Parts: sequence; structure tokens; C-alpha cells
Amino acid sequence: MTVQPVTTTQNLTADRSWLASLHGTDSVDTITLDMSTFTSGTHYVPSTDTNIPYSRVLSGIPVGKITASGLYGLYQTGATDGRQNLAGFIFAEVLFAPSQTKVPAALLWHGSVKTAKLPVAVTAVAPSATCQIRFV
Repeated sequence: MTVQPVTTTQNLTADRSWLASLHGTDSVDTITLDMSTFTSGTHYVPSTDTNIPYSRVLSGIPVGKITASGLYGLYQTGATDGRQNLAGFIFAEVLFAPSQTKVPAALLWHGSVKTAKLPVAVTAVAPSATCQIRFV
């Protein structure tokens, strides 16, 4: 038996092709995601690597603020807990452990978004006081 240290490297490149411009990317807000509102395989990529067991929330996922908790969850037009109001989009992919229920993320709340390039379908909404997104 040989005791040799083993080093592995993994590079992840976020797909931000959904950004129509860099406007707003310099002033994102820090938010906390409620992971119970997201679906594995659709809104985040579950880990299959036993050496690096972290899942990834996708960049470009739309979120809304949950009124009762102040956390952010998946934006859904039919929701009644505050998530029916678009707050913005997750700016950068976020790594998290599978058991985490609350995950920090960066929120793009103003800027330009290409709806056709988002990882999930989103209907364009009018800008509001809390979300100033222009859809192209």
C-alpha cells in the first residue's frame, strides 16, 4: 500500500448567457434562499461526486421574497406567499451541501435579461420598486 496525496481540480463555468448587458452586475444584493421551494434537476444540479458532494443552484433562476420568513424562493406567478412578485435573478451559481435548507446567493435585481436564454421559462413583468429588470 502506498500513501500518496491526491489532488483534484474542478472548474465550473457559470452560464450567464441570459444577461443582456453588464448593467446591474456590479451592485447585486446578498440574499438567503429557501431551498424547499426549488426542484432538484430543474433549478439546481444535484451532486453526483462523492469527493465533492455539493449541489449547484443555477445562475438565472428567478426568485421572489417570501413575506413570512424574509427568505427568497422560486418565483411563481401562482404563489401566494410573496414569491408571486419577481425580486430578480440568481446572479452566480451557488454551491451548497445537500442537507442545507438555507443557502446564501447573489441577487441581480436590476439590469437586462434575455428571456430566451434563462434556464427556466419566465414571463416578462413590469419593473417595480424592488425589481428593475428589462426583458429583451
